Amino acid sequence: MAYHQKLDTVSVVIPTLNRSCLLKRAISSVLMQTVEPDEIIVVDNGSTDQTDIMVSSSFPTIKYLVENKRGVSAARNKGIKFSQSNWVALLDSDDTWAPNKIEKQLQFANQNKDLRLIHTNEIWYRNEKLLNQMKKHKKSGGNIFEKSLELCCVSPSSCIIKKSIFNDYGLFDEKLEVCEDYDLWIRITAKEEIGYLSDPLVFKYGGHSDQLSKKNWGMDRFRIKSLEKNIDNNWFSKEQSKTVYKKLIEKLIIVSTGAKKRGNQETFRKYDKKLKQWLIKLKKIEYEPKNT
Repeated sequence: MAYHQKLDTVSVVIPTLNRSCLLKRAISSVLMQTVEPDEIIVVDNGSTDQTDIMVSSSFPTIKYLVENKRGVSAARNKGIKFSQSNWVALLDSDDTWAPNKIEKQLQFANQNKDLRLIHTNEIWYRNEKLLNQMKKHKKSGGNIFEKSLELCCVSPSSCIIKKSIFNDYGLFDEKLEVCEDYDLWIRITAKEEIGYLSDPLVFKYGGHSDQLSKKNWGMDRFRIKSLEKNIDNNWFSKEQSKTVYKKLIEKLIIVSTGAKKRGNQETFRKYDKKLKQWLIKLKKIEYEPKNT
């Protein structure tokens, strides 16, 4: 018998933009779950490919919202705020789930009641070919704060999140064009541990032209922006701050060096100036007395 408790309600939130065919595949994988979600919410970010007609004709019971603010963060946030369950499961419209994903995550949650974010392993495809993940992309659970500072190590499509976590740590930052997931994960992992299932329960499909990561060069620029923002907001403990400063400086070196090599003097000057400022700040906190 499939595991399900009445208290474990799940809302699935799927943001989309002009991906009608891919969205149909994603929704179908949700409907094939061994534990049915309590609601499926599609948030259309301004599609012009008749996504609304596809959803209303093929999936009439799905809740369909329109978000006029462009950007995946605004779409996800609208779905999260609209959702009625105590767990939110995110799914990007170009990804799919294994049939037992929700069931396994709810089982894990029942055995680890202190965890409020649980993610899983995943299988990657690029242009319909299996893609071997690099070592740096290896997923894990527990205290993954330091690992999360390097790059996004949780896939939105793989996680279920207790809705209460958004009340405590905020939603996706709508000001970030990309790396909005990186930003949320570092806020969460700075405060608590997360759960991880090694089963590959998510299938990610890359290679298509509208991937956000393909539209933006120098992804570390957005991670820098996130780190600076969260430092300014005093989000990290004193010990965490030292680690964050060092990672921020490392990323500033990467971006400024890359800009210099490409002859982009304006970008080089901008990030080189930031680098010098943060080096001074790091020295200051390193030499502060431990009891302050």
